[in-house]
Amino acid sequence: MKIAFMGTPDFAVPVLKGIIKAGHEVGCVITQPDKAKNRGKKVQFTPVKELAVANGIEVLQPEKIKDSQETVGFLRNYEPDIIVVVAYGQIIQKEVLELPKFGCINVHASLLPKLRGASPIQHAILQGEERTGVTIMQMGAGLDTGDMLSKAGTMVGMKNCQQLHDELAQLGADLLIETLPKIEAGTITPERQDDAFSTYAGMIAKQDGKIDFEKTPVEIERQIRAFDPWPGAYCQYGGGQMKIWQAQCLNQNSDAENGTIVDVSDEGIDICCGGSILRITEIQLPGKKRVDVRSYLRGNKIEKNTLLG
Repeated sequence: MKIAFMGTPDFAVPVLKGIIKAGHEVGCVITQPDKAKNRGKKVQFTPVKELAVANGIEVLQPEKIKDSQETVGFLRNYEPDIIVVVAYGQIIQKEVLELPKFGCINVHASLLPKLRGASPIQHAILQGEERTGVTIMQMGAGLDTGDMLSKAGTMVGMKNCQQLHDELAQLGADLLIETLPKIEAGTITPERQDDAFSTYAGMIAKQDGKIDFEKTPVEIERQIRAFDPWPGAYCQYGGGQMKIWQAQCLNQNSDAENGTIVDVSDEGIDICCGGSILRITEIQLPGKKRVDVRSYLRGNKIEKNTLLG
């Protein structure tokens, strides 16, 4: 098939790789504009652009695709059979959605209609979903409301966000390669989403990583996994910020004030939260690397009875 690809972050890279490997013609890649990152403010290509350039694919980077007649003109001249969209990051206008023969399809990281929106992977962990997956849907005017074409699922288990992200990205790539020939052959019957079962996963902000020790150990442990690697779950300790990267729930009650460090050992830092105990096993202090608690305690102290903020 003749394909135009729209995507930006790491999640979209395995899908584009799969399309290229399967032998489809990719006439162009449309991705977000390059941005300055890190302390040096060096301008970096988006992950999708890096792959496109390495494969000699034409790259378009409109500031806003809805205002870019140049991009629309390029697509009209190319006449793609289909446009594949994966985490592109902009609203796509009706003119573009209706341009290809088979329309635009989207690879979304949830089992729709659950977890529509920008952060389905994080919210699958936060909400304690047993199972999540990817859905390929026909794009329309609504936010992740289009007809579903295919699905594939996996167990969430105790995976953190990065682990689940990588698994779903590859799952989406494999599913798309299976789905494209069926779209071309007309053998798929689109399934409408039932809005009664829809949920929404909004944008994640840096402040969402702040831990509220009034919550239960289960809720906080999910928060830690959901926000690894970004924004990270954190609290205030000794005038600075402590990031918490791994923890486990202990089946123990406590009458200490929530947020209090009730015990410190090589096994971890035990904190009262929601009337029970959460054991922290991997931390990061300002200017330091992530490290397990046992290693941190070899040259540092964590004071028992300290109240975390």
